[in-house]
Amino acid sequence: MIDNENTWDKLLKIKTTGRDDSNSDQYRYPYEPTPYSVLERLANSGFIGKRDVLLDYGCGKGRVDFYLSYQTNARTVGIEYDERIYQKAIENQKNVRLKSRAEFILAKAEEYVVPPEVTRYYFFNPFSPELLNKVMARIVESHYENPREAFLFFYYPSEEYISYLMTVDEMEYYDEIPCGDLFEGNDPRERIVIFHYGI
Repeated sequence: MIDNENTWDKLLKIKTTGRDDSNSDQYRYPYEPTPYSVLERLANSGFIGKRDVLLDYGCGKGRVDFYLSYQTNARTVGIEYDERIYQKAIENQKNVRLKSRAEFILAKAEEYVVPPEVTRYYFFNPFSPELLNKVMARIVESHYENPREAFLFFYYPSEEYISYLMTVDEMEYYDEIPCGDLFEGNDPRERIVIFHYGI
């Protein structure tokens, strides 16, 4: 297992480290990449395969997309509203060393129409519960028009996120991937909570 954040960036030939809160506000939260150790756990969970299309909300510089595309051979689509950070994802896409099936779209998550082929969704607290509500409405709409099974992954979710998600009739809590052992402090939020969207 590779623990060092910089090691994977170097291997993939991308630059995704560091926090950026220059354009964050009460609705859209700062860019902070998911630790590679967490992504490794998700990639090894068996929930994502080469036939899946994963939609990454608040993709930032593209770490989730490049890594999961490389490790699972799934196609990934990253959505980012901040044009400056989006450009860093595009720059990474030009430089990425290993095989990647990642693409990036500059859009506001709440306005983005979910493509019918998407079967997996990833969130690392990219925005407020108010925006999550609007994004979920888009997801429900897509699944209503094109019924399909899907899994939604919420890394480090807030209580507000979980409380809201439990009220979405179309989804059900499925499982979680514990990640607390990867970090010091025994933080109960260090987990990936998985919701299932049935047909």
